[in-house]
This record gives sequence, structure tokens and C-alpha cells, in this order.
Amino acid sequence: MLSRRHAGLIVLPLLAVSLVGCKLENKFVPPPPAEVAVAVPLQQSVVPYEELTGNTVAFNTVDLVARVEGFLTQINYKDGAYVKKGDLLFQIDPTIYTAKVKQAEAELESAKAQLVVTQADFVRQETLLRQNVTAQNTYDQAKAKRDSAAANVDNQQANLVIAQTNLGYTKVQAPFDGVVTKHLISVGELVGSTSATKLATVVQMDPIYVTFNMSEQDVLNVRANLADRRLTAEQLDQVPLDIGLMNEDGFPHKGKLNYVSPDVDATTGTILVRGLFDNANRDLLPGFFVRVRVPMGLQAKASLIVPDRVLAEDQAGKYLLVVNKDNVVEQRRVTTGQLLVGNLRIIATGLAGEDRVVVTTSGQAIPGNKVTPKLTTIQAPPAAVAPPAAPVSAPASAPPSK
Repeated sequence: MLSRRHAGLIVLPLLAVSLVGCKLENKFVPPPPAEVAVAVPLQQSVVPYEELTGNTVAFNTVDLVARVEGFLTQINYKDGAYVKKGDLLFQIDPTIYTAKVKQAEAELESAKAQLVVTQADFVRQETLLRQNVTAQNTYDQAKAKRDSAAANVDNQQANLVIAQTNLGYTKVQAPFDGVVTKHLISVGELVGSTSATKLATVVQMDPIYVTFNMSEQDVLNVRANLADRRLTAEQLDQVPLDIGLMNEDGFPHKGKLNYVSPDVDATTGTILVRGLFDNANRDLLPGFFVRVRVPMGLQAKASLIVPDRVLAEDQAGKYLLVVNKDNVVEQRRVTTGQLLVGNLRIIATGLAGEDRVVVTTSGQAIPGNKVTPKLTTIQAPPAAVAPPAAPVSAPASAPPSK
């Protein structure tokens, strides 16, 4: 009979052989398709526009100058102050000019008195001539003296106007509402001695102009978009323009088209355009660099819109990732349009309204790979699309011009 020890030595090899015979074969199990967020393009009617750059320009700018010679006696404003039309800003010593006005007035009165005497003598000689009591020569002399006295009256009246005008020039007033720059001349200095002396500058900033240049291609695009309309000058003034400063989001300042140059600059191939904007708070200063949004047509067009962040670009151009009907990721070449408020981008070509665009940026959507799409929606904020242009009711075959 075998001992327990010998029995264990026999059973262990048999058990090992049994386990080797039952070993399972290892097989590769692929991971499930990655889950990616997809959305169909947002469909909105958008007015086509172009984004350009321009500069703000003062509505009016006038240099205040001393137009008569004299000593500056008063400066009646603080540098940089806002003034109203007619406000007295500078006073030049009026003593000499007041005296000249009085002198001109006296000479005018003397001339008028002389005219009365010569007129009476002329009338008397005219009567005597009809009665054949006086000679023709005497009559002619009386008439010449009368005419000379009348001319002298006119001359003295002109001298009085000149004297009064020069006296008025001693008061330098604001020609319109605006901001006055720092004074360039101090009280007590002699001004206007050899030429007109610049005293300061008045700048009108409300409203304010914005000027920019459109390329010849943009002008041709506008003409194509307005091919069925002819805008009158009044309707041109209703074409909206929007601008934004460099530190502002979007285009918060609203204005209107004001002027379009009638010709294209042959050296640059551009056309000068100007807009007019309200600036009651004087947020816009002359010389600011601004972004300008210009409508390229007056009719809103149906457009496909996606988040700008999902666009990618390589050497061949821009593209989107879309998921086809078999849930396989594809690379779709597209051409883009304008960037809208909210970082939404118009897709001009290459995309269909029913396409499922990959909107996740996790890197799990790889062209050629199968994925599990998770449908989401693209949210469009109220200000995401360009505002519609002002309605117009008449036909244009030319770019806006004025």
C-alpha cells in the first residue's frame, strides 16, 4: 500500500498535465468606438458683409487765429474744455480798433453832410439851367461835386464796415460746438503782427466721421449684390455701418453711410468710403483705428454656420471633420465666409445642411475611424448674425456713390 507522500507525488504531475490541456487562448478585443459630439450646421439668414479697417476723423476742425494785430488780453477757457458756438475764447486789445470805428463813423457823417450841400447846389443849378439863367458848365460842375460826395459817402461806409469787422476780430469766438486744444499764446503776447497767429484749435467730435478704403473687388461684389436695385442719394444715407474699437467685442457703434468717392484710385485700386456716427459721449476720438463692418448687399442670405473653433487648416486649406452615414469620420474641405458675433463662422462652400459636423476638440475624431456620434446643437446668441440692412424700395446697378 502506497504512503500518503508517494500518492501526492503521483497526483501533482497528473494535475499539472490536466491544467496545461485546459489553458484558454488569448484574443484581442478592440475598444468600442470613441464617442464624439456632432451637430448639424446652424442655418440662419445673414446679411453679407465685409470687415475692413479705418480711422475716425473729426467732423470739423478749425484753427483759431488772430486776424488783427494787438496784444492778447484774455483767455476765457480751460485747455481741453468743451465750448459752445459763439463762446468768447480769446480777447485781443480792442482800444485801437474801437477808436478806428469811431473815426470811420465820424468821417461817414461828414461825408453825408457834404453830400447834402452838394445835392442842394446841384438842384439849384439844375433849376437855373432850365430857366437859362446859368451856364451849362456851372451845372456840370455842380453835378460832378454831387456825384463825388455820393461816392465819398459809399467809401466812408465801406471804411466803417472794415473798422467794425477788425474790431470784431479782436474777439475770437468758437465757430461751432467742440473741444478746444491747449492755448498756444499767452496773455500779453503780441499776435497778428506779421501774419495770422495760431491761438488754438477747435475740434467737433459729435458727430464723427469714419473713413476707410474698399478694394475694387469689394466694389464689384457690391454692384453684383445690388444688380436689381438703384439706390437714390436719400437711400444711400440709410445703408448701415458698424464699427468697433480694438479693445471692444463686436461692433457696438452704429452709423450710416455718408459718402462714397465717385472714382477708384488708380494707384491703390481702392475707393474712399466715409460713414457718419453719433458720438454724444465722445467715446470716439479723431485718429482712432477702428474695425468697420460694411454690408455687401441689402438682402439677407441663407447661410450655414458652425463654431469657428472646429475649423482646422493644413497646407491644402481649411477643413471640417464630419461623420458620414456609416459613422466614419471624414475630412471635408470648405471655404469660409465672415466671422459672426459669438465666434460663429459662415461656411460658404463644401458643407451641406444635413452634415453632422464634429464639434468636440478632444482629438478622438480621426479621419477614417468609426465613432459613436452624440448629437448636440449649435447655440446661436441673438446677436450672432449681422443685423439686417435698412429696407430699400428702389432698383441699382452701380456701387453706392454720392
